[in-house]
Amino acid sequence: MKITSNPYRAGQKLIDGAPFPSTNVARASELIARCLSADETPLTEVPGLADVAHLWVKDERGRMGLGSFKALGAAYVIARHAAETAETPDTATLSGRTYVTASAGNHGLSVASGARRFGADAVVYIADTVPESFAERLRDQGARVVREGADYAASMDAASKAASDNNWTLLSDSSWEGYYDLPHTLMEGYLQMAAEAARQCPQVPTHIMLQAGVGGMAGAVAAYARTVWGDAPQIIVVEPEAAPALQASIEAGACVFADGPDSVMGRLDCKEPSLIALNGLARDADSFLTLSDEQVTEHLPAMGAAGIATTASGGAGVAAVMNAQVREALGIGPDARVLCFLSEIAE
Repeated sequence: MKITSNPYRAGQKLIDGAPFPSTNVARASELIARCLSADETPLTEVPGLADVAHLWVKDERGRMGLGSFKALGAAYVIARHAAETAETPDTATLSGRTYVTASAGNHGLSVASGARRFGADAVVYIADTVPESFAERLRDQGARVVREGADYAASMDAASKAASDNNWTLLSDSSWEGYYDLPHTLMEGYLQMAAEAARQCPQVPTHIMLQAGVGGMAGAVAAYARTVWGDAPQIIVVEPEAAPALQASIEAGACVFADGPDSVMGRLDCKEPSLIALNGLARDADSFLTLSDEQVTEHLPAMGAAGIATTASGGAGVAAVMNAQVREALGIGPDARVLCFLSEIAE
């Protein structure tokens, strides 16, 4: 376990060329209601898992039938493109357009689902290590699946080349220098989840735990939380100690590559942050926490018994607040009101 306090809190951009995350929830909610029919997911109070007054868990396992919050991301981008080409949602179509991405998890399902919904094609590159069961889930959503590369970075390189060679639209859930517009819109879709949580919380949280890979979800939720709750909550970003890309970047004051061994938190095992998310979290997060695989997996059985079964990636934020050492180090006492996000279904 390692905790880094954020010296840039409430400051200027860390990455000059990259934008801050969007907080335009009205724009996101209107289009999602009109084009995606994304039913609200529940906020559940889960007593007994941690010595706190309230543990609220925003449960994204049922989002749009895709099993994770990422359903709100890429599909929202594609819906935005469709809405821009049609006068009414009923006539929106992207026939002839192809979206391509690389995925080791739920982002690819969102691309595939969004493309199918609006008549576009989807091509998803996956690494050799991705289970065939996930490839089948992608095909069930209408995607063409291409295996290429030993890891995610190699499959993303292949997807980028395919986009360039075929004049396809590269739709990543990360952002890097020169690639900001689509991931900025993608993160805007996540605001729907944040706005629902803010409406559903019976009181202002004292602490918000946000697990992060490249940081898209964490950056979007943190930005929205500051708009509705100001400085009241302490916002803590949770990463695997094997992939502390955001924590290391905050410590360095610049985007850095944080190489390390593979983590059981596979969806969070990202070695380089999204620049948009890094800007937002440098401004909005109070601290950055890394946990070992064991510190997360040891709590998964108790989560399952409490009715919130998930993966190590999906439950890292909940696991953090269940850890007595973490609570003590972060000042999370028995009167705390903690908001967490259960970001995906159990595998």
